[in-house]
Amino acid sequence: MHLGVNVPNFGPGTDPGLLRDWARVVEGLGYDLLMLSDHVAITPDVAVRYPEPFYEPFTALSWLAGVTGTIRLGTTVLIVPYRHPLLIARMAGNLQRLSGGRLVLGVGVGWARQEFDALGVPYARRGRITDEHLTAVQDAWSEETGLPHVPLWVGGHSPAALRRVVRFGDAWHPLRLSLEQMRGILAEHELPGFAPRLAFRLTDAPVDDPERPAGVGSLDQVLADLHRLRELGAATVVLDPYHGDPDETLRPERPWRDLAEVAAHWKAAS
Repeated sequence: MHLGVNVPNFGPGTDPGLLRDWARVVEGLGYDLLMLSDHVAITPDVAVRYPEPFYEPFTALSWLAGVTGTIRLGTTVLIVPYRHPLLIARMAGNLQRLSGGRLVLGVGVGWARQEFDALGVPYARRGRITDEHLTAVQDAWSEETGLPHVPLWVGGHSPAALRRVVRFGDAWHPLRLSLEQMRGILAEHELPGFAPRLAFRLTDAPVDDPERPAGVGSLDQVLADLHRLRELGAATVVLDPYHGDPDETLRPERPWRDLAEVAAHWKAAS
């Protein structure tokens, strides 16, 4: 099972130098995948958690492809209704070729109503638009020989999202669900693959809470979570060290330390 990291591409501490440092740290620690988030219009509902500067993921990943060597690069998740499907197909296909086949396209329907309004996209139709766009994206990849296929990870856990995984996805990419929730869904649905994203933070003492999120707790607890996810069939697990406070982006040293601990022990155990 591979491990990846969701790197903050937003917030007061984030600039090109820090993005480069994040990429070099994550790749240097042996992580297999670096992923970025997606927003286009930083409306008030977005800015509370993901303020400017916000580096658009296709642009930022294209640049990071040039400063990294072998690490895979991806989106967690690209909001499909925000862009024309042929633009998504072209940008993703080009980045796949330019990066040497390293792109993973995680996709979702989105949640920020004000951002949808700013972009002139009907919020209530976002699920249907996502399905229409993904159909067009896959058609473009199959019809144009210059656009290589890109692995699609589909986010969400509603019945509609799970149908979308089966129809379009190479993997189900749930975001911050509990182990119990993921285990229950996997037991009830035959899905093409499994690549979850976890909230991630190491604590000095074990977290004694039945509602403890997977990925948050002592080193032993987090490693146990990863082993359970491997038993559930996860091919990749993405660790997300951002917990909603933009000022966290000013202090990358703690997540780098935590990621280093997990990487070292995971390699030893594997």
